[in-house]
Amino acid sequence: MNRKHINIFIEGKVQGVWFRASTRRKALELGIKGLVKNLPDGRVYVEAEGTDEQLNSFTSWCKQGPELARVDRIEISEGPLKNFHDFDIVR
Repeated sequence: MNRKHINIFIEGKVQGVWFRASTRRKALELGIKGLVKNLPDGRVYVEAEGTDEQLNSFTSWCKQGPELARVDRIEISEGPLKNFHDFDIVR
């Protein structure tokens, strides 16, 4: 199984709307490992590892986010595999 690592920056109304918790729930549902955290500039940052299929489903979800969120822009780039063991919310 060929796993990839992607970094995702999400802009919009993405803090204070349960974005991190919802992202973690979606990642676990899809079998994705990584992390999610709020950035000081108001964006959310995600590192995700999984197969192409898993990551495609996950990034599609990230473009919408949870119910109360409004995603204005999403930026995705590939990075080196870090072999995460879980999906964590970083505070």
